[in-house]
Amino acid sequence: MLHRPSPAVRAPIAPVLSRAAFGPRSGAGSSLPALTDLAHTRLVTSGRVALGLALRCAGVENGDTVLIPSWHSLSMLGPVQDRGASARFYRIGQDTAPDLEHARELLDATVKALVVVHYYGFVQDLAPARAFCDAHGLALIEDCAHAFFGQRDGRAIGVTGDYAIGSSMKFFPLYEGGCLASQRHALDGVVLRGAGAGFEGKAMLATLETSFRHGRLPLLRAALRPALALKDALWNAAKARRPQQARALTPDSSDSGFDFDPWWLERRSSLFSRLVLRLASRQRIVSRRRANYLRLEQALNQLPGCRPLYPALPGGACPWQFPLLFDHPEPVFAQLVAQGVPVVRFGRPLAPQVDAALCPHGAAFSERVMALPCHQELSEAELDWIIERVRSAVVPT
Repeated sequence: MLHRPSPAVRAPIAPVLSRAAFGPRSGAGSSLPALTDLAHTRLVTSGRVALGLALRCAGVENGDTVLIPSWHSLSMLGPVQDRGASARFYRIGQDTAPDLEHARELLDATVKALVVVHYYGFVQDLAPARAFCDAHGLALIEDCAHAFFGQRDGRAIGVTGDYAIGSSMKFFPLYEGGCLASQRHALDGVVLRGAGAGFEGKAMLATLETSFRHGRLPLLRAALRPALALKDALWNAAKARRPQQARALTPDSSDSGFDFDPWWLERRSSLFSRLVLRLASRQRIVSRRRANYLRLEQALNQLPGCRPLYPALPGGACPWQFPLLFDHPEPVFAQLVAQGVPVVRFGRPLAPQVDAALCPHGAAFSERVMALPCHQELSEAELDWIIERVRSAVVPT
C-alpha cells in the first residue's frame, strides 16, 4: 500500500509537488512509454477504480471468478467483489512471474479474467500470459499500479493485456489519480463525470499541503498561509456539521485505505491532477527514479541479512520503489518506523486464504519485503538520510 507521509516522516514517501516537476519537458523518444500513450485511456481517481472498470469492460459478472496473484494488495479485492465475482489466487515464482501451470489448475467455467502485476515497475514478460488467456478465453488485465512507465523486449506496458490499470499518484505529485487504458479495446462504455467542487478543491489543496510539509514551494506556502488557515477553520466547522455517514470528498485510496466505494467508478480524476499529469516532465520522472534506485542499490546491496528483491534494474523499468528482501524484517522495520523513515510493505496483509502452503514465495514476500522510496522528488540529502538510517538499523553501531 502507498502510505501518505505524516509530519514525523523526514522524507516524502511519494512524489511531492515542486517547481522542478514541470521541466524540462521530454522530447520524442527521450522517455519510456507510459500508460497514457495507449490508444484508449480514461483518467480516474485510483488504480482500484481502474481495476473495477477493467473488470466491468471485460464482462466479469455475478458468479464469475478472477485469477489474482498470491502476492497482492487487499485493495484489489473490493473491485472483484463489487462485480459479484470471487478471487482465486495463483502462485508466483521466485522472480515474481506468474505461475501459469498453477493458474491452469485453477481454471473452471467461472474464470473470466487473469490479473498480472508488474511488481515495483519491473515489467513482466506477458507473452506466455497472453497465450494462456487466448487459449482459455480469458481477459488479461495488466496491473500497472507499480509501473506507469516501462517496456520489455520492445513492447510497452499495457499493450499486451486487454486492459491495463495504473496508479498515477504513485508516479506523479498527486493526492488522487489512476488510469484505465487499452490498446485493444475502445472504452466507449466508460463515461465519467466530475465528483464535485469539494473533491476538486481537496485534491488540489491536499497536494499543496503535502508539498509544504516537506519544505517544497516555500514562497507559495508563505503566500497561501492566511488562506490555508481560513480553509482549516471552515473545514473543521463543516466537518462538525456533516452527517457521519456522508461520503468522503476523496476516495479511500488517497489516504491509504483498502476500501472500495463503487460511486467513484463514474468519476474522473480532478482537473488539477489531470493538469499535473499532462505538464509534468516524463523524462525527469523516469531518469531520476532510475538514478535514485541505482544509488540505493549501490549503497545497500551488500548489507548483511538482506538483498535487493531483483538482481538488476532492466533498461525498460521505471521503478516505483526500491524493494529489499530481509531475512528478519521485524526489528529493522520497527526501528525505521520509529525514526520516521518512509517504508512500505506491499501485500501485507494478504487475503486470509493465502499462506505459505498455497504460495511460498508470495507469503515470504509479504512478510519479508520492505521498500524504500526512489521517486523523482527526493533530494540528495533525503536520499542520503534514508541510506544512513537503513544502514544503522541493519548494522547497529
